[in-house]
Amino acid sequence: MINQLTVIGVGLIGGSLARSLREAGAVGTIVGCGLDKNQLQKAIDLDIIDKYETDVARAVVGSNLVVVAVPVGVMESVFRQLKSHLAEDAVITDVGSTKGSVVEAMRNAYGEVPEQFVPGHPIAGTEKSGVDAGFAGLFHGRRVLLTPLPQTSPQAIELVRYMWQKTGAVVSEMDLKHHDDVLAATSHLPHLLAFSLVDTLVAMDEKAEIFQYAAGGFRDFTRIASSHPQMWHDICVNNREAILQILKRFQVDLDKLGCAIANNDSDYILDVFTRAKKSRDQFSNN
Repeated sequence: MINQLTVIGVGLIGGSLARSLREAGAVGTIVGCGLDKNQLQKAIDLDIIDKYETDVARAVVGSNLVVVAVPVGVMESVFRQLKSHLAEDAVITDVGSTKGSVVEAMRNAYGEVPEQFVPGHPIAGTEKSGVDAGFAGLFHGRRVLLTPLPQTSPQAIELVRYMWQKTGAVVSEMDLKHHDDVLAATSHLPHLLAFSLVDTLVAMDEKAEIFQYAAGGFRDFTRIASSHPQMWHDICVNNREAILQILKRFQVDLDKLGCAIANNDSDYILDVFTRAKKSRDQFSNN
């Protein structure tokens, strides 16, 4: 049982987690923490949290589990505020998309990575942000990746695993570097491409006409460009090497496709599209 949970960052992910755990009856008291009192009060009005604090040190008093759900660029600052204020057996976890940088932030803040810290990442979300964008079913059937270190306490891992399973998520463990490489390809690169495409079109003189006639394909592909800019800025900066590696590979393949179009290489173009459709259909059916 999670007697008292503190969620630092009651936005889409943190708020949805609190909603889901409350609905599942898996938590006693939920304390929200953040800088925006209006958003925190809204979380109380929506029955997402029981009380709130704007000071991290006060927010974690009495909690046996703390979830840090802030952009990865400010993780270290939050970890520094946590230090020396947690109960000895309290467990810390996070929801950041770049695990290498989060672990490094914890090491910088604490001097070492404490055994009660369990790095985690729910592979879920929407392009919306804010406390009122969340919903209890966000994690149902979605995968959550834990990337514990050799010194991580087994009891801490089990508590975090229990928490996510109560939301209906499928929990797996993964090597930290492998996580960042995989997410660079499957999440970070698609967001980078969506942001970049929209920005390219905005810079065109005839942009008003382009957006006026944009169809479903454009909306589907660019939906994630409505995501939180600061959050994705932080992800790009903090997973730079893995993103650059997959971006370089994608650029090579994109150049090949461009050459095929220029040279009227019909077979190459059709082969690429056929392979892509087959793979996408298989993914959709799983």
